[in-house]
Amino acid sequence: MLVEQNETETKVVEITTQGSPEKKAHGFWRDLIETILMAVVLFLLLNAATSRVRVYNISMQPTLHEGNLLVVNKLAYKLGEPKRGDIIVFHYQGTVTEDYIKRVIGLPGDIVEIGGGTVRVNGQAITEPYIAELPGYTGTWKVPEGELFVLGDNRNHSSDSHDWGFVEQEWVVGRAVIVYWPLDRIRVLNSPDWVHAAP
Repeated sequence: MLVEQNETETKVVEITTQGSPEKKAHGFWRDLIETILMAVVLFLLLNAATSRVRVYNISMQPTLHEGNLLVVNKLAYKLGEPKRGDIIVFHYQGTVTEDYIKRVIGLPGDIVEIGGGTVRVNGQAITEPYIAELPGYTGTWKVPEGELFVLGDNRNHSSDSHDWGFVEQEWVVGRAVIVYWPLDRIRVLNSPDWVHAAP
């Protein structure tokens, strides 16, 4: 607003800052395109770092149930190493069209023994409050370099390393970090305390 004064009167002159309709339309389309590009970039970044997966079976009960939706951190093992107790998603036998979800029990070089309902890693029994029931099978496995030994939490109803062997680390998609559906089961998936005990 500009005030002009002369000897006889004071005149108030309005100065408009609004552009022409063409400029308004141009600004609208520019803002819209910038917003869309930003959304696409954020989506690509999010997709590069994470994936969303659905649980389709009962092998990880009671920790995970059919229909649970999870966020998987795809950068977890590019920036770090797997840990005992991690819940991982991997390509079964390296087949990208079939993904499994299991818990890491043995790391490269570990000796895993299962017998009498107890799992031992390097001779040390581990406490597993998350499993559905004690394993009813026995066996001993030495984990090769570059591979992992994995089990489902629903021990006696899981197709896992005790059946078909080890998971090559290059098959791993990432670590499951969050359950985000259903809403009443939202939680962060943490590794259990026992993972720090096994040498």
